[in-house]
Amino acid sequence: MEPLTYADVRADIAEALYLEPHELNDAEDLFAAGLDSVRLIGLIERWKSRGAAPAFADLAEQPTLTAWWPLLAPRAAP
Repeated sequence: MEPLTYADVRADIAEALYLEPHELNDAEDLFAAGLDSVRLIGLIERWKSRGAAPAFADLAEQPTLTAWWPLLAPRAAP
């Protein structure tokens, strides 16, 4: 299992929003951009399979890539 990277997280979120990774603004509210709780749960499951263990509530509280990465990074590759 390869460790989760920032680029992986960015690509996963972009895919869930039907965007290309370069179209994703790191500071954008992902719920306002179209992410919903069902897709967030899917992302969490995907990231858990890569060794991260984010809590839904933590991610939902601040739904931006910038806020999420520190929650994922301690269990991922730098």
